Amino acid sequence: MVAVAAPGYVAAHGAPQHPQELIGHNCINMRHETRGGLYAWEFEKDGQELRVRVNGQLTFNKSEPMMDAVLNGLGIAFVPNSLADQLVASGELVLLLDDWSPFFDGYFLYYPSRHQNLPAFRIVVDALRQK
Repeated sequence: MVAVAAPGYVAAHGAPQHPQELIGHNCINMRHETRGGLYAWEFEKDGQELRVRVNGQLTFNKSEPMMDAVLNGLGIAFVPNSLADQLVASGELVLLLDDWSPFFDGYFLYYPSRHQNLPAFRIVVDALRQK
C-alpha cells in the first residue's frame, strides 16, 4: 500500500513528511465492505509501526473510484502499489511517504501435503502460482 496524490494537489497543499501529517490533509478513505469501518492507513519505518485514521470528504468501498478521485486532485489516497506504480512512473501521481511504506512480500498458501489433493484444489494452486 502506498500514499499517492495528483501533482496539482501536492502543489496546492504540500506533501506530508510524516504519516501523522496526513491528519491535516484531505484524504480519500476506504470503507471495509465486511466490517463497515474505515481503514486505518498502515505505515512502518525503522521498526516503528503507525496506524493513522485519516479524515476527508470522500469515502469509497472500491479502489477504482478512489483512483478516479485521486487522479482528479481531490485528495490523498492509500492504494495498492500495483494500482499506482504505472501512474507514478508516468507522472500522473506523486508517491508520498515512500520511506514509510512497508514492502509486502505477497500471500502464501500453506497446505499439509502435495499428495492426495483433489483435482480442483490443484487447479486453484496452479492458477495462483501463475498470477
